[in-house]
Amino acid sequence: MKLKNILIVVKDIDRSKQFYHNLFGLDMVLDNDGNMILTEGLVLQDEKIWEKFLGKGIIPKSNSCELYFEEQDIEAFIEKLESLYPDIQYVNRLMTHSWGQKVIRFYDLDGNLIEVGTPM
Repeated sequence: MKLKNILIVVKDIDRSKQFYHNLFGLDMVLDNDGNMILTEGLVLQDEKIWEKFLGKGIIPKSNSCELYFEEQDIEAFIEKLESLYPDIQYVNRLMTHSWGQKVIRFYDLDGNLIEVGTPM
């Protein structure tokens, strides 16, 4: 068995596609009308479709999982993030763990948790 994708729920696929392209360089691989696969295996799914599958509402900022990215020049990434998305909501601003890794955590436009850290 092989893990193929990670799916996150979003309110506006086009807006989210642009967000993940602008910040992480992810590009669209396939668009299936409400279910979009991006490079690196990230799938964006329209909130209405997901709610129909589950029969339940979505809970933004549930903090039950996160997308993790690594970036060597994290300070430049933060400048880009704050320039493109000045209203982004941080969970924690730049910090350094006891083992030396620098990280930030923030929510995407739909309340999905993202961590960006320097490579280990």
